[in-house]
Amino acid sequence: MVEYYSHGKLLLTAEYAVLDGAKCLAVPTKLGQSLRVSPLKKSLIEWKSFDHQGNLWFEKEITIEKLRESEISKEENPVLHTLLKLLREAIKLNPEFLSEEKGYRVETYLEFQKDWGLGSSSTLINNIASWAGVDAFQLLWNGFSGSGYDIACAQNDGAITYSIDRNKPLIEKVDFNPPFSENIYLVYLERKQNSRDGIARYKNLKSGKASMLKRITELTEEIIDCRELQHFENLITEHEDIIAKAIDMPKVKNRLFNDYTGGCIKSLGAWGGDFILATGDAGTPDYFKNKGFNTVLPYQQMVI
Repeated sequence: MVEYYSHGKLLLTAEYAVLDGAKCLAVPTKLGQSLRVSPLKKSLIEWKSFDHQGNLWFEKEITIEKLRESEISKEENPVLHTLLKLLREAIKLNPEFLSEEKGYRVETYLEFQKDWGLGSSSTLINNIASWAGVDAFQLLWNGFSGSGYDIACAQNDGAITYSIDRNKPLIEKVDFNPPFSENIYLVYLERKQNSRDGIARYKNLKSGKASMLKRITELTEEIIDCRELQHFENLITEHEDIIAKAIDMPKVKNRLFNDYTGGCIKSLGAWGGDFILATGDAGTPDYFKNKGFNTVLPYQQMVI
């Protein structure tokens, strides 16, 4: 048996703007996803996926011949369709992948809840790329879309800055361990976010994009160097104001937590769902739980 492992991800800065080359700050999470591959005598793939509680949530036998068909029909099961597309794209990048007359038993194990938005797809893409011996960024961009910061997180074990320059990912490891990290909490908004609407709004931004991208990159760098909580709160508040204007959407604090006085709140990744970041103190979790948001995790518990 061979095992591959990838970390989950959180995007702390430059949501949306990273698509156009702004520098983002991203952190891999302690929870990720593994992929285990064992040889099988039959010429097929026995695929099983398990959730964070060890429950089987997806199972399928896939013949090697099906992966080499000229077209993949639109599968009724979107999970199966995505998996077939990923494996097909991996074969295109490495024709030797799955070329032998033998099969495989493949099992994936997710360590976080599927709907948390921590990268169930990106960790799978990176694991399949490792198995196939292909570039994970190319696999992402050939078959799907996205900036690729989540792939970079999957491959790293600490904070990074990430940007795209002429279709090339630029990744730099950074030391982001602020002295006030015990004042940072991650709150799950209880629903999986669809990022398409926010991206569409962002792409409709007609003017001022260059200066916006420049300022977002500056904020990313200032946040990395920040050593005081009040300064950090000022920076993330300015960041929220800039993105709110760019995508013409209300800030999450105004929309859901207008009475929160314990600190500042920032969206992480696509606005409207998944996790948010909140600064505060030991009483912060009670505030959000009283609002019905029961998953409130200390930053240090979630992030590597």
